[in-house]
Amino acid sequence: MIYLHPLSWLQPGIKMCTFPQHRIHKLASLQEARVRYPNKVKSLLYPFTDVETYLDSSVDRTQFQLFHPCMNDLLKAEKLFCSSPSHKIDYYVSAERMDHSPALKQPEVCFIGRSNVGKSSLVKCLFSLSPNVEVRISKTPGHTKKMNFFKVGRAFTIVDMPGYGYKAPRDFVEMVEPYLYSRKTLVRTFILVDGSVGLQKTDHIALEMCEETGSPYVMVVTKIDKCSRGSLLTNLLKFQDVIKTQTSSCFPQPFLVSSLQFSGIYLLRCFIAHITGNLQLKDTSQS
Repeated sequence: MIYLHPLSWLQPGIKMCTFPQHRIHKLASLQEARVRYPNKVKSLLYPFTDVETYLDSSVDRTQFQLFHPCMNDLLKAEKLFCSSPSHKIDYYVSAERMDHSPALKQPEVCFIGRSNVGKSSLVKCLFSLSPNVEVRISKTPGHTKKMNFFKVGRAFTIVDMPGYGYKAPRDFVEMVEPYLYSRKTLVRTFILVDGSVGLQKTDHIALEMCEETGSPYVMVVTKIDKCSRGSLLTNLLKFQDVIKTQTSSCFPQPFLVSSLQFSGIYLLRCFIAHITGNLQLKDTSQS
């Protein structure tokens, strides 16, 4: 079962950030959410718990619950996403081609997905503790036309990739494929899929492309606040079946997120901190 460790966020030895309340969302910080909304913390951390009770008892829940950092580690990860004079977080540069990409040595993760799946919104949500970071979002599909690099101090880099499918840049393949195949600092690719519509043909093509690279990747289910629990569960089970039967490099657990309600954001921050080598977890099964 999913559980939370009863650790105080004021535990000695953990230096927490101070947040200007008028500038960030009330749920941007896990430490603040624990104080303001103690009854919501479990579902904010693990959105799967909101739909788990609707699953038949015969359904294996294991793969939905693999990544289980303790509260202490979640709070440490949160600190990495808080900009400071010694740990600056900011937009770095944009690139249209692999040979235009910056030569950075720190670990890198990238976000890809269909146009309008919510990539830029998710990146902005991850950086919500640092509101001065400029992440441009738009309601118009295909708004992101270049690879946008965001440096998180010296810890890691997050890359917001152009969307594929509808309104994708004409040179999308020429832009993205060389990056995925040859970027040496890339440690994980996050494929975003819309939880309300399920996997589309272009998503399957993206999965195949990631499989061909042989590099590890993760499926992130977005916009979970936009669909009913029934349709979300149906799509989740389909996602799991695809991961089990059609992939070899995909992390078994899909991450559920809502950029509007901040569900799953704290867990995703912790996962990113861990896979980039910035956080050694004390209590989780695998990554």
